[in-house]
Amino acid sequence: MKKSSKNDKPKKVKSPYIKVKKSKIHGTGIYAKTDIPAGTRVIEYVGERVTKKESDRRAQTPLENNAENEEMGAVYLFEINKRYDLDGYVPYNTARFINHSCDPNCESDIIKGRVYIIAIRDIKKGEEIFYNYNYSWEDYEDHPCYCGTKRCVGFILAEEYWPKLKRKLKKKREAKQKKSKKGEKNNKK
Repeated sequence: MKKSSKNDKPKKVKSPYIKVKKSKIHGTGIYAKTDIPAGTRVIEYVGERVTKKESDRRAQTPLENNAENEEMGAVYLFEINKRYDLDGYVPYNTARFINHSCDPNCESDIIKGRVYIIAIRDIKKGEEIFYNYNYSWEDYEDHPCYCGTKRCVGFILAEEYWPKLKRKLKKKREAKQKKSKKGEKNNKK
């Protein structure tokens, strides 16, 4: 058996369950090549293991560059633990093309330091594969969601923050309505 060296290029991660093609939601997506039963490890999310400090630096770079190429402007960082993240912006990480949805059919799970995308329900052949990116409350307004599902909350945000978001959006609507009614009253005078 041949030993691997640092010069060996990692092979593109493949999965018998998926194919990559254009997405209606956002650029490129991952689709089920076959029916996928709930509980299946669809694909591993791979990349370079980096410290939190390096991860923060890398997260700012695409935002600062405001890149025209959608993939260049994207961030593919995945939190592994308190010390390390996984930077999935590598050519061999096919899973980086999985889009976010507020009504996902998959979830991410960290098993022994490795990140897997796992089906949370049965997925039919031809369906696009999604998981919730679970972004934090901080800067949520910078991450609008375009999934278009009935459950869409309008932002890429962990579900634990949805009640807080709904309260905030309700207050904004009410304030806007109040302002609008006040303006109507002033116009009648």
